[in-house]
Amino acid sequence: MGVSDNTRGLVLAMLSSLFIGASFILKKKGLKRAAAAGSRAGTGGYTYLLEPLWWAGMITMIVGEIANFVAYIFAPAVLVTPLGALSIIVSSVLAHFMLKERLRQMGVLGCLSCIVGSVVIVIHAPQEHTPSSVLEIWTLATQSAFLIYVAVTLSIVLALIMYFEPLYGQTNILVYLGICSLMGSLTVMSIKAVGIAIKLTLEGISQAAYPQTWFFLSVSVICVITQLNYLNKALDTFNAAIVSPIYYVMFTTLTIIASAIMFKDWSGQNTSSVISEICGFITVLSGTIILHVTREQEATTLPGTIIWYDGDPAKGSGGKWSNRAGLALCPQALFGPLIGLAVYGM
Repeated sequence: MGVSDNTRGLVLAMLSSLFIGASFILKKKGLKRAAAAGSRAGTGGYTYLLEPLWWAGMITMIVGEIANFVAYIFAPAVLVTPLGALSIIVSSVLAHFMLKERLRQMGVLGCLSCIVGSVVIVIHAPQEHTPSSVLEIWTLATQSAFLIYVAVTLSIVLALIMYFEPLYGQTNILVYLGICSLMGSLTVMSIKAVGIAIKLTLEGISQAAYPQTWFFLSVSVICVITQLNYLNKALDTFNAAIVSPIYYVMFTTLTIIASAIMFKDWSGQNTSSVISEICGFITVLSGTIILHVTREQEATTLPGTIIWYDGDPAKGSGGKWSNRAGLALCPQALFGPLIGLAVYGM
C-alpha cells in the first residue's frame, strides 16, 4: 500500500519545523552581530544583509519554508500548521545553548505538551479533497465569507503599519507579530493554491494559462516579503524566547481560521474528531505558553524590551509601567497570546 498524502505532508511538516526552528537562532545571532557593527533592523537598518550568519539563517528558513510549502500541497492546514510547534522546541533548545536564553525545567513540560498535542492532531487530521483546478480554488477564495476575512485582515494590517507601528513598534511585540501573523494566514492560503496548481501541472493538467494562478503567486510573493520584513524587526527588537511562541500562537490560530473558512477543512468530519483536533491544538498552545513563561528572565533591562505593567507597590513601581525583559508570571502571561497581551509604552 502506498504512502498517503497526509503521511507525506506530516514528514515534510516535521522537517520544516526542524529547519525553521534553527533558522530563528541563526538569524537572531546574525542580527546581533549586525547591530554591533551598525544600525539595528528594529530601527530601520539593513546592515544584517552583510552578515553571513544571517544569510545562513535565511537559507535554512527558505529550505524549511519550501518543505512547508510542499507539505501544504499534500495535507490540510489543520494538520500542517499546528506541527509548527515543533520548531518552538528546536528554537528553545538551540537558544539555551547558543543564545544563553536558559530553558527552565518546566520547559520540558512545555515541550512534551507540544509533542502530545501534535500527535493528537495527526491522529484525527482529516483527509483533504484536492481541487481539480485553480478555477475551483478561485471559487473558494471568492466566497463571501472568505472575502470578508481578507477585508478585515488587510484593514487591521494597514492600521498596524500606519498608526500603531510608529507609536508602539519598539515596545509592543503584538504590532510586528500581528502584521506577520495576519499576512501569514493569507500567505498560506495563496501558497496552497499555487502548490496545488504546480501539482496539477506536473500531473499533466496545466494551470499556467489561468490568470488566477499568477494572481495567487503574486499575492504569495507580496505576503512573504511583508512577513520577512516585520519578522526581522520583531527578532531584532525582542527576545527570541518571546518572539517564537507568540508568533506561533498567532500565526497558527489565524491560519486555521482562514483555512476553515476557505477550504472548509472540517467538512465531513464527525464531531468527536473535530473536538479531538481542537483539544490537540489547545494542548499545543498550552505547551508553547509554558515554554514562554518559564524561560529565564534577563537580569538587566535592555533596549527594546517589552513594557509590562507592575502594580505591586512592594516592588517600588507604584503601579506604573516598567521595563521587563520577558513575560511575568501573571494571568495576562497565560492568556495574553490568545486574548490580546496588550501593552503600551508610556
